[in-house]
Amino acid sequence: MAKYATKGAESAGTVDRPIRHAGQIAGLKVTEHARRMIYTCFSLAELQPYRTLLLRQWAHMLGYRGHFSTKSRHYSIRLGDIRQARADFRAEQARLITGTPPPDPEKTVTVGEWHYAGSGHRHGEAFWAEVARQRIATARKIARQQAGENR
Repeated sequence: MAKYATKGAESAGTVDRPIRHAGQIAGLKVTEHARRMIYTCFSLAELQPYRTLLLRQWAHMLGYRGHFSTKSRHYSIRLGDIRQARADFRAEQARLITGTPPPDPEKTVTVGEWHYAGSGHRHGEAFWAEVARQRIATARKIARQQAGENR
């Protein structure tokens, strides 16, 4: 199901609108696999254990009515918690590999790296650099002239 939940319904080979009646399934322009899954949603929706799943209403989404990942506070684990645990784990691995001491809450550690990004101007920067150079040259010329007049 995750294969279908991560994409839009139409990219999974099904339709992007609800299907009201089982009779509509035969006329859908979908793959045979998607047609069987839609029909299965309609069939399961009739069974007592599955009535609360709203499979018929969500048959066009192959029975899946939500996002493949949840941000709900009602679940035992949230996607943000998983991401944070992964980030903490990776940071600890990197710390062990590089031999960096464990973080001390009393101290701030700043680690920085410089990389050569290139030289020269980009996207019109040469024009503005020339304007700045001309203004500086003009200001110096005026300063020299004023200094000569004051002597």
